[in-house]
Amino acid sequence: MFTEISIRTGVRTELVDITPQIQEAVSRSDVRDGLCHLFVPHTTAGITMNENWDPAVRQDVVAALNALVPASPSYRHTEGNSPAHIKATLTGFSVACPVRGGKLALGTWQGIYLAEWDGPRQRHIYLTIHEIAG
Repeated sequence: MFTEISIRTGVRTELVDITPQIQEAVSRSDVRDGLCHLFVPHTTAGITMNENWDPAVRQDVVAALNALVPASPSYRHTEGNSPAHIKATLTGFSVACPVRGGKLALGTWQGIYLAEWDGPRQRHIYLTIHEIAG
């Protein structure tokens, strides 16, 4: 099954917890045991998994990547968003998560995040959800 979800981000850089929307798509798919693959078709946004219990983790990740890849006039890309391209490369553009019993098989504290590096924008996430024959 292929589906797409859209997320409107609110600020320049943020991690948006999209776990509920992904779980909803998995539930609609009727896949009991399989794999959910997520892909972000953008060059200044990414997708990642990390802790979703303490929001300070999201803030720390964003702050660390902002420090690691600061704004700089020395970048050659003329649109002015080179840091966003670099951060998206670091977070990656796809993740895969097992599905077990019709639910995302995440760890106790794990969540799935859209990593916005050049917002606010309307972003899209493509999902392919596949049953694994047993």
